[in-house]
Amino acid sequence: MSDDEHHFESKADAGASKTFPQQAGTIRKNGYIVIKGRPCKVVEVSTSKTGKHGHAKCHFVGIDIFSGKKLEDIVPSSHNCDAPHVNRSDYQLIDISEDGFVSLLTESGGTKDDLRLPTDDALLAQIKSGFEEGKDLVVSVMSAMGEEQICAVKDIGKN
Repeated sequence: MSDDEHHFESKADAGASKTFPQQAGTIRKNGYIVIKGRPCKVVEVSTSKTGKHGHAKCHFVGIDIFSGKKLEDIVPSSHNCDAPHVNRSDYQLIDISEDGFVSLLTESGGTKDDLRLPTDDALLAQIKSGFEEGKDLVVSVMSAMGEEQICAVKDIGKN
């Protein structure tokens, strides 16, 4: 064995998968599924029984959790399909920069500066007006498949 130290440039995460397999027949309304490579919240599921030797098929209608686009997919109910790992975390808003990025306070006391303001106009207006009024705002950040986006805001001000 050599005494040389090895240094590894690590630019990856721990290697955890962005999705997990789930049998199509077990996915229900309000669950999550990957349709056309996008993480979606299931808004409608219908199952069709087929002929003598066919598979029962599940018809999924989902809404992309980041863009809001409606996507559809049909999968045999006995087959596996990908379901995304979806996490939601709350952070306190510290600052909004001119270039549209927000500065958030994490639970460990550090800052998170890599998130843009949301594209949803109502949410954007709510965050900006609350911040300008000096309110203590907490934003909910939804993350799935390597993407993150602010999805909600609440005022935790002490009135």
